Amino acid sequence: MTNTPPPNTSRTSLRLEEITSGNLDAALAVTVAPEQEFAVAPVVKSLAEAFVHPGVAWPRLIMDGDRPVGFLMAFFDIDWRLDGTLFRSGLWRLNIAAGEQGRGYGRFAVQSVADEIRRRGGGELYVTWHEGGHGPEAFYLRLGFRRTGELSGGQAVGVLDLA
Repeated sequence: MTNTPPPNTSRTSLRLEEITSGNLDAALAVTVAPEQEFAVAPVVKSLAEAFVHPGVAWPRLIMDGDRPVGFLMAFFDIDWRLDGTLFRSGLWRLNIAAGEQGRGYGRFAVQSVADEIRRRGGGELYVTWHEGGHGPEAFYLRLGFRRTGELSGGQAVGVLDLA
């Protein structure tokens, strides 16, 4: 997977911003296409979950220059089975604004999470997705994720080897 900038966008214009009081409204305004709403929670729910999972959740606003184009939330060392036997890191949520899809922002987001997991010493990036039309499965498979055969909360689980 390469960190390729979206068309007509310079690599330096893309960045992640921590969610603050100054950009909260911009983050909350990120909405996916109506036909995708079944597949990803709204940003407000993600931020509530981040609040109750401090140190695990990593919410970020995806910016292209001065424009918010998406939101992601990663997770680090989450107790996957809730029994202390398996810890994983990965992408918890990815919301690319409806009018911004197909421009490489999702790829940038996944690469950014992969880079952060590597920085923290991890070697795999996990993600879950709702199956069905208008879902993100094809996107993740194109990026090199492979299905693990597991389900988590009724969603398919995929993993990307970062080695």
